[in-house]
Amino acid sequence: MTDQLSGFVVAVVDDDQGVLRALECLLESADHVVRLFRSAQALLDSGCLAEVDCLVSDIDMPGIDGFELLERVQAARPGLPMILITGYPETLKRSPTWGGRSPRVFTKPFQGTELLAAVSDEIRRFRH
Repeated sequence: MTDQLSGFVVAVVDDDQGVLRALECLLESADHVVRLFRSAQALLDSGCLAEVDCLVSDIDMPGIDGFELLERVQAARPGLPMILITGYPETLKRSPTWGGRSPRVFTKPFQGTELLAAVSDEIRRFRH
């Protein structure tokens, strides 16, 4: 069994309601507190970024895409763990790096257990 960190706040940003619901169930199964956002702007306007321990964001969204969201989040919360998800692997060619470190990326469909392990790893890295 994977060593999970539980009770942390994970924000999920995706314009697909089905993906949001699935990720909410998955993350709650590991006892995380989950905040869902249908757009990057909704997260930025929410005022809850300060309480987030890890951000999971789709890349390909209307308006502010996942790359731009991560740039804004890095400016506001340097080092905050961020995981990108995409159904379009070719968009990864545009992936920036932050401080020489690339964000973790999952291509849809992905294994839920792998995403849970990545969330735990990223939170552990950030907290220590």
